[in-house]
Amino acid sequence: MTSSWQNNIAFAQAFRRRLHQHPELSWQEHNTAAAIRAALDEAGIPWRPCADTGTVAWINPEGARPAIALRGDIDALPIHEETGKEWQSQSAGLMHACGHDGHTAALLATARWLKAHESELDQAVVLLFQPAEEGGHGAREMIADGALDDVGEIYGWHNWPDLPYGAFACPDDLVMCGNGTFTIQLQGRGGHASQPERCADPVLAASAVTLALQQICSRRLAPQSTAVVSVTRINGGDALTVIPQYTELGGSIRVPDEDTAQHVKALITEVAEQTAASYGVRCEVKHQARYGATINHPEQAAFARKSWQALFGGSSLAAKDRTPIMASEDFSYYLREVPGAFALIGTRVGQRFAAPCHSPHYDFNDSLLDDVCRWFCRLTGMRTPP
Repeated sequence: MTSSWQNNIAFAQAFRRRLHQHPELSWQEHNTAAAIRAALDEAGIPWRPCADTGTVAWINPEGARPAIALRGDIDALPIHEETGKEWQSQSAGLMHACGHDGHTAALLATARWLKAHESELDQAVVLLFQPAEEGGHGAREMIADGALDDVGEIYGWHNWPDLPYGAFACPDDLVMCGNGTFTIQLQGRGGHASQPERCADPVLAASAVTLALQQICSRRLAPQSTAVVSVTRINGGDALTVIPQYTELGGSIRVPDEDTAQHVKALITEVAEQTAASYGVRCEVKHQARYGATINHPEQAAFARKSWQALFGGSSLAAKDRTPIMASEDFSYYLREVPGAFALIGTRVGQRFAAPCHSPHYDFNDSLLDDVCRWFCRLTGMRTPP
């Protein structure tokens, strides 16, 4: 049995690295979906397409209902990889820089083990291979296509390089913040770079707006507030001797709840408009809603922690002050519909596996595949080897 488990984990690592070499963006994961479905077929696991490139699979479908659901995300990012690994991305400008390849491989290996020992399961298990987590609202579309039909609870996880290896963060409430994006269009009066007095410079105004926005969290919100405002893009002008007519800013907010989101959005609009006006520049602010906060259900979060500790010891829990984190997750959609929990699991070993998610130097720690498969199996009531 130990050999069988080890072979399954070896399969997971090979599958993960295969996915890593061939990343696909949100809603374009056709080859990824085909590889997942072929592996499910090989293991004799029934499945159906869900939300186009997503897949819903079942283990012990005649078992007790409602089912327990486990989720893995499958999409990559538009990042050029710089790890130099043997399994580095072969698609220029695309990379699994957030570990979704590892999440998928862990779920698939869990599926294979559960299927091989299906008779030991009491409860039906649903496996969600979800597309488009990276801003594409894939969870929302999976739900709309029936992914949670007859599901009573759901569990998921994300590798987290800021935590030491195996540290398990799964609070009873807020684990990851919600997010949104904004764009600020600045319209000035263009002209010759030698005559700034005859222009209304939107580049200068954009610089001032950028600095002013950074003071929202430090001076307009209470120190106890959890929020981030980040300007991530400035576009303006295309000639070195021309003051342009337009400049555009773009950025992201991170907030713990909808009330804070609305307050921060209003402050961004106020600060941008008034700052731009002081430079004689017109300003238009647009806000785009993205993901809500990921908020665990206490009973399921406690069960997730207890299951992890049973496998890896009482000291395996991360310090409580490590959450919430300011990143966002569309797992939040699932937790609005059914009880469940989402965990962050540390990957860092000294300075290895320490590059943050979304970095071109990010590297998934394959050792987590074994740990997470054991945890997933325990959540379903399935035994794993010692």
